Amino acid sequence: MLQTADHFQGKPGRFSLERCRGCGHIFQNPRLTQDGLDFYYRDFYDGHGERLLAFGFRSLKASYRGRARLCEAHGVVPTAWLDVGSGYGHFCGYARRRWPDAVFHGLDQGAGIDRGVRLGWLDRALRGRFADLAGELPQQYDVVSMHNYLEHTRDPQAELEAALRALAPGGHLLLELPDPQWPMARLMRGRCLPVWCQPQHQHLIPAENLAKALTDRGLVVLGQERGSAHQWFSELSPLVFFGCVKADPDAPWQPKASPARRAAWPAMVAAAALAMPAALAFDALVVLAARLGNRGNAYRLLARKPG
Repeated sequence: MLQTADHFQGKPGRFSLERCRGCGHIFQNPRLTQDGLDFYYRDFYDGHGERLLAFGFRSLKASYRGRARLCEAHGVVPTAWLDVGSGYGHFCGYARRRWPDAVFHGLDQGAGIDRGVRLGWLDRALRGRFADLAGELPQQYDVVSMHNYLEHTRDPQAELEAALRALAPGGHLLLELPDPQWPMARLMRGRCLPVWCQPQHQHLIPAENLAKALTDRGLVVLGQERGSAHQWFSELSPLVFFGCVKADPDAPWQPKASPARRAAWPAMVAAAALAMPAALAFDALVVLAARLGNRGNAYRLLARKPG
């Protein structure tokens, strides 16, 4: 369906996405080995890329509000919340202001999860793979959330099973994923970074497929949002932003920069700064179109476990 490159950091490689003609599921094929994934994740969420991603997480406040509103609309009052793929815990830092009496735990493989505890966003940090740790967390949580997480995993089915084990009877599962059916993703091809995000996104799951996977496991889907789940800073602005990241002469994955390339770097940053307002204005129009058309670059689902 699509062949593309790493448009975030400019690391070498070409990556292929294929689509199942039967159900529409999109997957990376051949997929990276775990060592390959480690290479492309390195200096993305931590190290050289930590400040950039922290800015990205802070820019998602509209998404944080939308997730909380969806829960409130269905009467969710959490007491113990597990956020899987929590990053630094930014969402939990927002959510605990809405539900100050709840306990928030964050799970992630990266070292940044410990920072969330130090900042007071998380009460506890769990570091490792969810599928491996879920057996130690049986029915402990009345809410489990996975935001922009499931598409990164090697086996989404195993992750859903892990969530079921961690959820208490009557608990809620909140999911947010990129929408592979977003028209702009097809138009922009590999440069639609929030959706395709190669090589990190291993699986792109249509909303109907995910809803069926939940109901097949006995969960009841309470609500689904598409247009209102659209994430801004998503079409042209990331291309401008990450175009500078790829050209950074001090990036540890880049070969040693020549004097000419190093001298051109300030001019490139200045050009990007001039282009960014127009890119952000375009992205704002796309957000409006997504809201009006009820179809965006992401979707979210809320489901309840029986009991």
